[in-house]
Amino acid sequence: MVSIGFHQVSKEDSLAAEARRGPYICGLDAAMDVVSGKWKSLILWELHHHGVRRFGELRRGLPGVSEKMLIQHLREMAEDGLVHREVYREVPPRVEYSLTEHGTSLNEALRALGAWGTARRQRLAAETPLNQVAG
Repeated sequence: MVSIGFHQVSKEDSLAAEARRGPYICGLDAAMDVVSGKWKSLILWELHHHGVRRFGELRRGLPGVSEKMLIQHLREMAEDGLVHREVYREVPPRVEYSLTEHGTSLNEALRALGAWGTARRQRLAAETPLNQVAG
């Protein structure tokens, strides 16, 4: 077992985490490496729109995410410098997550992608025949 971020992980998991860091073919490849995974962009959105969040608040704000997946993504995002994890030494323990400057800049970079996705949703909704919507 080795320590990565705030969790003890197996040596195999540690090597997999290291393997995520390139070599990259282009800037897009490097950017997609840190936002890959279904929940990472949604975690960025949640922290951007709601500010500092505790684990339970994040989980409630992301319906469908498992505890295991949220822990994994938060760990990776902290390692990538996107998310700050603050542990308060109190009883019961309190942990808060927030965006770092790097995470905020990534959110800004993703803004155009979000606008594209919104336009796509609207286009798909307009193209869907009424009988498919009602059925």
